[in-house]
Amino acid sequence: MTQHNETPEDFSEARQPRGFALYVGIDEAKAAANGIDLPRLVEALKTLATQLAPDAETYAAVALAPESTAGRDVDVVRLALHEPAAVARVRGDKPKRVAAVVVDFSRKRVVIDGEQAALTYKEFELLQYLVVNKNETVSRNELITSLWVAGEEDIPNDRTIDVHVRRLRSKLGRFEDIVRTVRGIGYRFDTHADVLILHASAPSPDLF
Repeated sequence: MTQHNETPEDFSEARQPRGFALYVGIDEAKAAANGIDLPRLVEALKTLATQLAPDAETYAAVALAPESTAGRDVDVVRLALHEPAAVARVRGDKPKRVAAVVVDFSRKRVVIDGEQAALTYKEFELLQYLVVNKNETVSRNELITSLWVAGEEDIPNDRTIDVHVRRLRSKLGRFEDIVRTVRGIGYRFDTHADVLILHASAPSPDLF
């Protein structure tokens, strides 16, 4: 079995499989009951690996744990060998959630799956207004009066506001449904598990 210790540099380069770890949960008594002992079992597995793949390099480590340790044998082995997922589970660590969509008010940008979406200023304002008023239906007229200043060129009407929303949705890709249509009324943004909202560090006049 090949060991591969990841360093921070590994994450900046393309990675490929270099081996695998196989955790076998069985104590000496159970092995004896099966007519084998742990050293012979280890050697048999190493021999099988080299027979199937002559270029394979193997390394075996025997897990030692107190006899009183409770739990499934394979879980005890993983913990004794400090397998990261097993250690995290015992500690109660929760996996960090990586949001698929980040709406960043301070930088006025939207990042989708790690890539910045090419939203125009008005498209971002439109999305921001819906997010600020989350879980509430916003009428087309309210969007127009809130986002366009009187006398400004190209002030949309109810029909053209739909065009703005359609363009916004197209740039949200597979997350276009975070902007919902409420038939006959307008649009709304509901709290979404895949969306992280980053508010400005200080109140901003464009937070409506």
